[in-house]
Amino acid sequence: MPPLRSLATAVLFAALATGTAAAAAAPPKVLHMFLSTSETGLDPAVASDIATLSLLENLFDPLLRYDYLARPVKLQGNTATGLPEVSPDGLTYTFHLRPGIHFTPDPAFKGAKREVTAADYVYSIKRLYDPSLKSPWSFMFDGKLLGDAALKDKFSYATEIPGLQAPDRYTLRIRLSAPDNNFLFYLATPASGVVAREVIEAYPGQAGNHPVGTGPFMLGDWKRSDRIVLLANPDSTAVFHGTPSADPADRAIAKALEGQRLPRVDRVEVKIVEEFQGRMLGFLNGEYDYLEQVPESMTDMVIDNGKLKPDLAGRGMQLYRFPVLQTYYMWMNMQDPVLGGYGKDRIALRRAIALSYDSAEDIALLKKGFAMKAESPLPPGVLGYDPAYRSPVPHDPALANALLDRYGYDKRDPDGFRRQPRRGGKPGETEPLTLEMSSEATVGGRLRDELWRKCLNAVGLRVVFKSDKKTEIIKASRLGKVQMFESNWIADFPDGDNFYQLLYGPNAGRANYARFDLPAYNIRYEQARRLTDGPARQQLYGEMNQLIHAYNPWVPLTHVLSADIRQPWLKNYKRHPVEFTQWRYLDVDVAERERNSRAK
Repeated sequence: MPPLRSLATAVLFAALATGTAAAAAAPPKVLHMFLSTSETGLDPAVASDIATLSLLENLFDPLLRYDYLARPVKLQGNTATGLPEVSPDGLTYTFHLRPGIHFTPDPAFKGAKREVTAADYVYSIKRLYDPSLKSPWSFMFDGKLLGDAALKDKFSYATEIPGLQAPDRYTLRIRLSAPDNNFLFYLATPASGVVAREVIEAYPGQAGNHPVGTGPFMLGDWKRSDRIVLLANPDSTAVFHGTPSADPADRAIAKALEGQRLPRVDRVEVKIVEEFQGRMLGFLNGEYDYLEQVPESMTDMVIDNGKLKPDLAGRGMQLYRFPVLQTYYMWMNMQDPVLGGYGKDRIALRRAIALSYDSAEDIALLKKGFAMKAESPLPPGVLGYDPAYRSPVPHDPALANALLDRYGYDKRDPDGFRRQPRRGGKPGETEPLTLEMSSEATVGGRLRDELWRKCLNAVGLRVVFKSDKKTEIIKASRLGKVQMFESNWIADFPDGDNFYQLLYGPNAGRANYARFDLPAYNIRYEQARRLTDGPARQQLYGEMNQLIHAYNPWVPLTHVLSADIRQPWLKNYKRHPVEFTQWRYLDVDVAERERNSRAK
């Protein structure tokens, strides 16, 4: 397919042509980026892959965005003038839009400048209910907006509901059927970005090929699955406001950006680079401005003893360790005939498996030091995380062996592996015990298999591995047909609820792959989700952690510390825990890039 060129490209070029002579003489500031997978259609209501979401958050505007510098994360107004007015009962949110925000040019507007209104947000949110779109983001609003059953019974954009109203041009009022402490996070996602009805209707079924938003960038050239160019939106009204910490680097970014119009560069050139080696070599050759999450298999190319190699540091590159909002864990099926159940013998077996796990070896050898031990389901940076909490289940093979001996797994085969009590047999009768762990059919998957084999064999447990594609393992997991599997969860939004829901009983068969269903846990989860972040919720989270460690449906493993490297000419870089890109805030020292290029 030939490159797609939007009308926005011509508009921007015309604007540049009429600029001052000084501006025309200045070399353009260009960010050079890559995406690790191909993009799909650029429709906020439909796209769900990370590559496409990375583009969408630069093209479309939700009501709210995250403060770039604030940690823990917090929201601030984007197209809204600020955070909404919230009624005392927590059900009504009133947003006020900033006047003067316009969609980028498109023939659908027939030559007129098209201002964003509250009605546009009503339309955009309704699109998530449109059954023809099958939006993966409908869960954010489905059943939560007051009266939205009318949209599901017989969908029509003309249907008005009390939960979604625009009383005037710049006021949006949203009413919920029940309080939801995470609701504002949904309004900072790319899926809730505003679109224009005229554009959607001008390209039936093709909205993803004609992205027209209000973001800091607009689409320039687009060669599918190969190259995308984003151009600075000349009508962008975004202005930077941030809350820096005491960190001098944060304060320097705030000083450079505070009150400045966004974006800071003229263009972003994005390539699709699926191979690890291509990304790494491209970065080292100066083709990309930063590299996030150095692949484990290539860490030795750039890092030595936890530090950037001297030749790279000598070129001015900088290494950052970034705590990703991600938890790796190994779950066990609570309904499995071998591992499942809530009796003492099964609890002892799962506890022994948890005690066998050697986190130090995992972090040192497999994660190359770029991870930290997971004490609970929550990674640092998520609201509700308790830095003082420590798991009561350490790496202790001796204790694991003692537990298994005590609770009926004391008999062994001639080859030294433990046997289990025979089901329905006489007291003392045993039968062979073999654990089955599913694993990904990749090099990394095989390395993890060997770690688990070593850990489990050390306590006398035989394990076999069943390799398959991850998508197939997940399908089988939802049907309850997988005994054990090592998985990971990345935060959809930075709140503890997003992680603790993975063990909530009613979510069994969905995100709760362990099929853990403990009334004591479920009650505390339901209580916690009605509370905002604070001491009362923190106490409930602590009690939920203790229940997880008591029954061991999970073995919390690690939280990744991403190894990120940036080039010396890149300015204002700070990775955000939730947003996918920093492109709007970044700046480029063109002269420094040229000097570096000549020095290579």
